[in-house]
Amino acid sequence: MSEFHNVTVIKKANVYFGGNVSSRTLKFADGTMKTLGFMLAGEYTFNTADAELMEIIDGELEVLLPESEWQTVKGGEAFSVPANAKFTVKVNTPTDYICSFLK
Repeated sequence: MSEFHNVTVIKKANVYFGGNVSSRTLKFADGTMKTLGFMLAGEYTFNTADAELMEIIDGELEVLLPESEWQTVKGGEAFSVPANAKFTVKVNTPTDYICSFLK
């Protein structure tokens, strides 16, 4: 799917790591939420509250998930993160992503 329909966009950006990671929140009619984001090259550690599905639209990164080893993820691929977890990404090339919050 290359576009979303019938969504509410939160205008204020979510900005992290000195502006190297940013996203916008989308709210869907069914109550689900996603963020559309962009990460510049670098290493970043995130904490989750809800489980997440990270879809990489374009770019390449390595991800270290809980109780796992580093794995490479490229445009067109995705990875899941459990709730209440910490994960680290090493962004190798500027990366466009969608994060879906799973309840």
